[in-house]
Amino acid sequence: MNASGPNPPGTPQVKALNCPGCGAAFTLRSLSQAVTVVCDHCHSILDAQDPRLTILQKFKAAVDEDPPLIPLGRRGTIRGAAYEVVGFERRTIHVDGVPYSWHEYVLFNPYKGFRYLTEYNGHWNDTSILRSLPTVNNDVSPPTVSYLGETYKHFQTAKAATSFVLGEFPWQVRVGESSDVSDYVSPPRVISSERTGKEITWSMGEYISGRDIWKAFGLEGNPPEPVGVYENQPSPLSAETTTIWAAFAGFMVLLVLMFIGFSSFARNERVFQGTYGFNTNTRGEAPFVTDVFELKGHTSDLELTTSTNVDNKWIYLSYALINQDTGQAQDFGREVSYYHGYDEDGSWSEGGREDSVAIPSVPPGNYYLRVEPESDFGHGTIYYSISAKRDVPQVSFFGIALLALLVPAGLITWRSMNFEHLRWAESDYAPADSSDDDSNGLDRPITLGNMFGKGSDS
Repeated sequence: MNASGPNPPGTPQVKALNCPGCGAAFTLRSLSQAVTVVCDHCHSILDAQDPRLTILQKFKAAVDEDPPLIPLGRRGTIRGAAYEVVGFERRTIHVDGVPYSWHEYVLFNPYKGFRYLTEYNGHWNDTSILRSLPTVNNDVSPPTVSYLGETYKHFQTAKAATSFVLGEFPWQVRVGESSDVSDYVSPPRVISSERTGKEITWSMGEYISGRDIWKAFGLEGNPPEPVGVYENQPSPLSAETTTIWAAFAGFMVLLVLMFIGFSSFARNERVFQGTYGFNTNTRGEAPFVTDVFELKGHTSDLELTTSTNVDNKWIYLSYALINQDTGQAQDFGREVSYYHGYDEDGSWSEGGREDSVAIPSVPPGNYYLRVEPESDFGHGTIYYSISAKRDVPQVSFFGIALLALLVPAGLITWRSMNFEHLRWAESDYAPADSSDDDSNGLDRPITLGNMFGKGSDS
């Protein structure tokens, strides 16, 4: 948090100096740790290691339209330690003549040294220098680096130039100086390498929300809203995806056990069987009723199966299941049709000679069926049989339950995959169909970079 009152232990101290270029007073916050310091009045880059503050470079200021979001000199707490913002750098890459820039902040604590914050389009990373080298594997695509047991995939490589500097830096910073930076991601972390000549330095960044930055430094207002999906931005759906598939697996086991249990205890009892013929050469054949059959036990389903000898024909049967005791009727109709033949593609067939339907929640009692058949006139006699079974396990019920579980799991998984698609659409490995897709909102891959490799972080 922003310090108020006496400085707590470990907070940076300052030293007052004057710029040899313009005479303006400024403060040196990182003291002997600073290698270069930039005058915020005339924008001279000074050699902080030289007692005379030799001017190393002067550049034209270009910060008014793109000021630091965290003012220099602001103090805040990062990972339990007090840091002061001592430097600010803007880095830029050019793609097809269009510049894309991001911000980098130098933080200093006299006991812990330097650490860094980077920001692009509202996306922040808390970054520090690696103390040991990662293992690089260029024999896979994309290449990877391994560090502390974690594998990071190459995301992109770009040439980044320093376009503006302000404050203090633990290396000799120069406006216009460029280097090759490569990022390897394993969200929420990113490992970056920066190559300048023969020198390569590695750093690690961890994604941090703008709200946490604002809270840590006690900044007023709200941070800029993040735009698009950033290279190491953690997916907000990854935990949900894991959770919902774990729940899906648990419910799947429960459904299987339920199906086994229902199948084991189901009566699956045939309660009616009858065979009939329908003469299509006679017009206006009257409906008929079957013999009465008894349904015993508890309320359960009744499966009605119609089997026919149709061949390039169809038959439609209007059914009514009628309770003899109460007169209550359930009306429904079933069509059975079967067609087949040959054409230029070979043999074909459509439909079938059998149809089944489940009537749910039929109470026990005495029942009969009213049947009225229909078909085309003049096709002879169509024979059909009607079979009724009581308390039959219905696979379709469990299929519907499975689908109900699968839909939300699939939807969240699709959203998670789409999040990753948007992430990698901004990489060197963007799918061909997303090369012109600006749906991410980042417009162009912007590397985190590594401003931190040109000097020691103490």
